[in-house]
Amino acid sequence: MYITKMTKKGQITIPAEYRKKINSKYYSIEIKDNQIIIKPVSSLVGSLKKYTKKNENIEKIMEKEKEIFKEAIIEKHNS
Repeated sequence: MYITKMTKKGQITIPAEYRKKINSKYYSIEIKDNQIIIKPVSSLVGSLKKYTKKNENIEKIMEKEKEIFKEAIIEKHNS
């Protein structure tokens, strides 16, 4: 078992030993019974499937999300 510290930005480090065993770039995160559950996702497409339109490219979806997030940050700082 490892203990890790959360940064001011809400980030934690998954120990290298665990990352090597799991070998996944994406993880799903949920709260259940007051515990944070982190599970590897074999494909980002699979984890976002319910949010996508049929035959829509995942890269386009992610690019849209980045743009929306960028606009929200700009709007927040300008208000």
